[in-house]
Amino acid sequence: MIKVVIPSNNIKEREYLLDILFNQFLNIPYKIVLSHEITDYQIYIEDKLIVIKDAFFSIYPNSLEYLHIDSIPKEVSYFSHSLFVEENLPILFGKNRIEINKNSIVSHIDIFATIFFMLTRWEEYVDLSRDEHNRFPHTASLAYKHNFLDRPIVNEYIEFIWNMFLELGYSRERAERKFSILLTHDVDEILRYPNLKKVITGMGGDVLFRKSIFLPFKTLYDYTLVSIKKRKDPYNYFDEIMDISDSFNIKSHFFFMSGGVTKYDNRYSISNPLVKEIIDNIKKRGHYIGLHPSYNAYNNIEQFRVEKEALKKVANEPIDSGREHYLRFEVPHTWQIWEDNGFKWCSNLAYPKLAGFRSGCCYPYTPFNILSRTQLTIKERPLIMMEVTFVEEAKSIKRFNKMVDYYLDIIKKYNGEFVLLWHNASFKEESIKPYAPSYKRAIQRYRELV
Repeated sequence: MIKVVIPSNNIKEREYLLDILFNQFLNIPYKIVLSHEITDYQIYIEDKLIVIKDAFFSIYPNSLEYLHIDSIPKEVSYFSHSLFVEENLPILFGKNRIEINKNSIVSHIDIFATIFFMLTRWEEYVDLSRDEHNRFPHTASLAYKHNFLDRPIVNEYIEFIWNMFLELGYSRERAERKFSILLTHDVDEILRYPNLKKVITGMGGDVLFRKSIFLPFKTLYDYTLVSIKKRKDPYNYFDEIMDISDSFNIKSHFFFMSGGVTKYDNRYSISNPLVKEIIDNIKKRGHYIGLHPSYNAYNNIEQFRVEKEALKKVANEPIDSGREHYLRFEVPHTWQIWEDNGFKWCSNLAYPKLAGFRSGCCYPYTPFNILSRTQLTIKERPLIMMEVTFVEEAKSIKRFNKMVDYYLDIIKKYNGEFVLLWHNASFKEESIKPYAPSYKRAIQRYRELV
């Protein structure tokens, strides 16, 4: 068992980091010793020593003192070393210096501050930049500004510290991780043609937004066939999605909406008999039901609770997973709402307008409430790919598939979890439908990599 000696300030934050790194990510037995005499992290491996210079909490020794926009690094340097698995590791805190001796290693790079910065997302709490949906935009993030958003730098830092252990002769095995995929589907809409008004609106969109004089006639024709029950509504694509999942022996997670008070909500009613029929069919086929909270539920615990209970009643089973509508997310309150409602996991961390690793990580992990200074029990499973984001960024099917391959390859390298979101409506939505074959291709590529 290794011994980790830590300074006696910001103890809860430091304990969280040690649990994340040594328990959740590496599964290395350890014990913590507090010291009033040191200012850095000291990791003892029998008679060997790793020192991680503290370049962050030592500057802000009082609780919550670091929660200020001026605490965000002004510059990010890049450094290469034989202990890194990638060239040019982004250095957020500390200095570009590593000292290796026979029985010790001293890292002037503050590994722990970087992991804390990325996983807790305290950057988003102190930086009040917001987009039109009150979301923290990718353009405001340090990762975007310094060109490492497309890198899982937390995973890179994990390998860095593991290589220091190996350098000093550590012989115990680390946690064995398996590359995995998580298929998720936010159910924003059940039907494309719920009523004639929606059909007329859709026909207008065919002309104004999709710039076609032919599509309105196709829309009207499709609606006619659906209305006389000659064809299933195109958005009712659940069986086809499950058929694909079953062909790869993978289960899908469908996140349903069950309330809301804004124009972005209530595209179907959770009490609709068709919704009940779809949910029952999903359960019968062995797939999973989760919650897609309404537009304002991300920071409204009572609204969130009501919607969870409504879905639970229809599904007739516990609801313990899901994702926020429009990826609305507020640090740390949204995580706390999911925690307080007894959820096991959520998958909220991705930027809606640019692909990348919002938390710098491709492993599930337990978040930390930076205000109450408590580690939560719910798991965050960072969202890696949302089809809409990839389509908007790629602009072509070829580029889209290259992006998918890039993220699959890099997550495979770290044996992480590729969390994929593909809306049920996207398989038939005119602007995204051409990319539908890429959904099955992504799963097939994953299978080839396993």
